[in-house]
Amino acid sequence: MTDSTTRALRLGTRRSKLAMAQSGQVAEAVHALTGRPVELVEITTYGDTSREHLAQIGGTGVFVSALRDALLAGEIDFAVHSLKDLPTTQPEDLTLAAIPVREDPRDALIARDGLTFEQLTADESKVARIGTGSPRRMAQLNAWARSLGRRVETVPIRGNIDTRIGFVEKGELDAVVLAAAGLTRIGRIDEATQLLSPDVVLPAPGQGALAIECAAVNADLAARLAELDDPDTRAAVTAERSLLAALEAGCSAPVGALADLSPSSRLRSSRGGPKADEQAVTELHLRGVVGTTDGNTLVQMSTTGHVPASPDDVATPLNMGRELAAEMLAKGAAGLMGERAL
Repeated sequence: MTDSTTRALRLGTRRSKLAMAQSGQVAEAVHALTGRPVELVEITTYGDTSREHLAQIGGTGVFVSALRDALLAGEIDFAVHSLKDLPTTQPEDLTLAAIPVREDPRDALIARDGLTFEQLTADESKVARIGTGSPRRMAQLNAWARSLGRRVETVPIRGNIDTRIGFVEKGELDAVVLAAAGLTRIGRIDEATQLLSPDVVLPAPGQGALAIECAAVNADLAARLAELDDPDTRAAVTAERSLLAALEAGCSAPVGALADLSPSSRLRSSRGGPKADEQAVTELHLRGVVGTTDGNTLVQMSTTGHVPASPDDVATPLNMGRELAAEMLAKGAAGLMGERAL
């Protein structure tokens, strides 16, 4: 008879190549931490089966509801989500046990002929066609092109990473924009022709971070999983998601946000860069943007606050997000969002 402390832990994951890759990485970390085997349980979500664009089906929660149902039904022990897919309201019967060290949060351009965005838009005789399923990216890409005195056509697309890159390879699109973190996790980051600076394209709130979730009643497992939590990452994404929540926007709304940790202001990435202990981190710099998808109007603002003194201090990043959202709403942000979460 298998003891409950030695049986395999069941990790719920979406079936996509990216979801399987990132869940596999978490599975290895949990096995190393607990000594228990971890088996992946593949679960199909509504977001995986629907062919509608995310803005049409609401976006919020479409990739996580089935995983959460399986958690509550006891069919799996814990689940791994892309944090940017999680609704901002956390159910009381589920615990966000860990947010590990964040991968590169930036967006990545994969363009024909190895071109950058500036090179794509340089030819005045041709309007570059850029594929993305994100209203947030559409708003900022269109605004960026306008700042260069150019125009692009943003084309709504769906599908996995292979499908999206295939649009460029087949010549159907000039470029696509994807999350750099996803490309890194499946070993394809070298195909990016440009990593987009947050100065021109802010990522989705929580982009690049993973969320490890379990049932609240499973307190022992939650405590073990919490050992994988990275306090700096949690503080940053808490501020970003607080901004999103205070704007009353869903995850498919044209909202970008990024919290940087200063003075090192590092992008936490497994691909190099400053180590976590090189400098004492004292400040949290939060930037937000809301815009119309045509890029005609953007509200961009930022604020700076102190890094939480302890991992238990969630009030500081929460308040930062709420205060920046209030300033953005006062500048007209509410009228720029196509979707408001009720």
